[in-house]
Amino acid sequence: MDIKTATAIRRLRLVSAPEAVSFLILLVCSVLKRTTDFNAVPVMGAVHGVLFILYVIFWADAWNRAKWPLGTGLLYFVLSVLPTGGFFAERKLRRAAEDEVIAARARQEGVVKA
Repeated sequence: MDIKTATAIRRLRLVSAPEAVSFLILLVCSVLKRTTDFNAVPVMGAVHGVLFILYVIFWADAWNRAKWPLGTGLLYFVLSVLPTGGFFAERKLRRAAEDEVIAARARQEGVVKA
């Protein structure tokens, strides 16, 4: 994996968890708006909107650079629209990055030829 691909995936990882948190907070704010006088939906809606747009931009960049199959690319997009999906996306991306590091070290040491 080249440095630009690793950077694209890292950016996607870094934005996925905050995007998921903002989505959950927005859902809580929506419930509070309907049940109390507290209305933070406009603020949280904007925050979540910015994070979601960043997620989609970083997702498209990572998909393009990593050359993921269609199913993998769509999985990461679907995870972005689920309330806790960003947490799963971050964990899956972290595991994939760790596996890539292990494979690179094995190739470097001559254990695996690829």
